[in-house]
Amino acid sequence: MNEIPTQKPPSDPGVGVDYGTSNSVAAIYDGSRVTVLNLEIDNPVMPSATYVDRNYKIETGKQAINEYVQSNVGRTVELSAELLGEGRSTTGQIGDHGLPEAASTDRIYGQSFIDGGQPGRLFLGIKRLLGTTDNQRIMVFQRAFRLVALITPQLIRIHKSIIQALGNTSPAPASADHVCIGHPVNFEGKAPDRNRTALNFLSEAYGYAEFSQQSFYPEPIAAALSYIHSFPSVSEQTLLAVDFGGGTLDLCVISRKDTEFKLIATHGIGLGGDHIDQLLFRRLLFPLLGKGERWRRAGEDREIETLFPFEEYEELLLNWAISYMLNQNQYTYPLMQRIQVGDTAAVKFQRLYDLIKNNYSHLVFQSLRQLKVQLSENDSAVLDIPELDIELTVSRSEFEAIIDGLLDDFATAVSDVLQTAGLQSSEIGLVIRTGGSSLIPAVRRILDARFPGKVVEHDPFTSVAAGLAIAEYYGFGTSLNE
Repeated sequence: MNEIPTQKPPSDPGVGVDYGTSNSVAAIYDGSRVTVLNLEIDNPVMPSATYVDRNYKIETGKQAINEYVQSNVGRTVELSAELLGEGRSTTGQIGDHGLPEAASTDRIYGQSFIDGGQPGRLFLGIKRLLGTTDNQRIMVFQRAFRLVALITPQLIRIHKSIIQALGNTSPAPASADHVCIGHPVNFEGKAPDRNRTALNFLSEAYGYAEFSQQSFYPEPIAAALSYIHSFPSVSEQTLLAVDFGGGTLDLCVISRKDTEFKLIATHGIGLGGDHIDQLLFRRLLFPLLGKGERWRRAGEDREIETLFPFEEYEELLLNWAISYMLNQNQYTYPLMQRIQVGDTAAVKFQRLYDLIKNNYSHLVFQSLRQLKVQLSENDSAVLDIPELDIELTVSRSEFEAIIDGLLDDFATAVSDVLQTAGLQSSEIGLVIRTGGSSLIPAVRRILDARFPGKVVEHDPFTSVAAGLAIAEYYGFGTSLNE
């Protein structure tokens, strides 16, 4: 059993950092009160973003996204061929120095994919890649960056905020080299050792950010711990914590009595808000960009009619930070040909062409996220993207039909953690709902139907960081080798 003591000798405050797929939050616990730090101006939630410009100047958080948007939206992207080297032919004669005489020199170019005017690169959702073993280096202009190097600037910024906050403590400033690091139950990926791989990379990045004393704690248990701290005087109870964030769905079952608690079971899958956003893009926008339309064109000896090869565009459209790669002749030339047909579908392909040439992918995803928020509050909302001449009313029921398969996955995950715990739904006394994606009404209904009268919302964006700070203060975290 773990227990939050009623009395504890004075010590350094506990520090917790929730580095998330979409956003990051940090908190400090002094033994009685949790303080969530403002990592952005008047906002505790910092986007987990890193922007690197051509001079390798780095911005993080909201400023990283602002830099990317300001320098790219409306910019026509022109990709040029990558110079691989030079090839020389000879006259066949031997020159004065015993070397073949050069007849001509030809430059050898690779596939056209270098955006010569690209001012910088934006990196989001890096946490989703940490459990993989085959994608740990990303080219940023002419340099190869490890994923750790792209995470570290965000953690350095967080560390500076912690130093500033602890510098205001009394009677003397506290040390800021220690931290409790949150992690999902299971990182994304298929490798059997993905959790160990990801934790090693996280530990390395935190080390570079001068967090030399590290402990680790599962994110759903941290959410539950912050709730127990907020409501300490509760009779014996079995509690289910559901943390539904941007990249993963994490659950845990614990038993508690007052401030004592014991872990019974955990479960986690790769399901989060990013997956929902991509699904909305597929279902709502792909048909407006030309998916499913046919393409009739002249062949060598006869007219050819096929479906337009939209599938070649899909993955790059769904990963907006690299969708500028679509501005290559192999993608834009077929679009121009299809637009010239001049039929009623040509307007759809013009939208896709405009999206590519003006790099509007981030704008599209921002609009989809706003739609998702509005549908959490209203029965219908308008997806309005004037830059692409799109105005589409979406009802909450349509939205829920689109994400129906993901909702099934959510419900299955709840069943799985209960099965692991060996419990029935009726044996759960309280359900804590946290994480940004937990605000979706359909998610709330699934939990309310299964656990009537037992579900509470608990600090959707800050509960994990608060619990991590409490866990560090009382020494609940574990070292990397445990």
